[in-house]
Amino acid sequence: MKAETVTIAGHGGDQIEAYLAQPLGKGPFGGVVVIHHMPGYDRSSKEIGRRFADEGYIALMPNLYSREAPGASPDDAAAAARAKGGVPDERLVGDVDGASKHIKSLASSNGKIATIGYCSGGRQSFLAAVSLQLDAAVDCYGAAIVNPLPEGSPVKMAPLVDRAKDLSCPLLGLFGEDDQHPSPEEVAILEKQLADHGKTYEFHSYPGAGHAFFCVDRPSFRPEAAKDGWERIAHFFGRYLAS
Repeated sequence: MKAETVTIAGHGGDQIEAYLAQPLGKGPFGGVVVIHHMPGYDRSSKEIGRRFADEGYIALMPNLYSREAPGASPDDAAAAARAKGGVPDERLVGDVDGASKHIKSLASSNGKIATIGYCSGGRQSFLAAVSLQLDAAVDCYGAAIVNPLPEGSPVKMAPLVDRAKDLSCPLLGLFGEDDQHPSPEEVAILEKQLADHGKTYEFHSYPGAGHAFFCVDRPSFRPEAAKDGWERIAHFFGRYLAS
């Protein structure tokens, strides 16, 4: 594979940093826009991009904090973004749209695009899927889709459940039964909305897993849940992003 830092046109034509990982070869390959978690554009998020490239996809992760702290460390950039209330929804959609267009402009792209996000990125993957025309989307324990974050949270995120009717593509949701944001009750509410609107979706909740169970460098890591989750993601993308 080839992995590198690039510059893409994001929301409003802003030039923002992004991490591009892609298979070597002519393809054509499906594309995955990786939406990083709240801690930012960090090493673990870039590893996810390389994993998708290894699996045969063009992966592009926009640095959502490019404007707040260009050139800063992931920790400092995340702190700067939190101090401003987080990434505005409109800007997020514009950045994901720009990333999608950048992937489609590559000669090896087959024109199909999915999004995937973790934690705040899971919510943002859902937001992108109800705002843009995509081929697939994955929400990994995205909070604040059904209920707002607790009072005092450093970021502002409005619920999105009323936009379930606008979902443009199949959605895969992966959740922990011990998570509180989103709680199992919130997951059930979102699932009912999707079912009521006749949307294509797959939800899986893992017993004994809480928030961030994919994160290998945190105490929250749950190997069995993460392994099964990765297998489901691979099957899901294989179904919807193939040429």
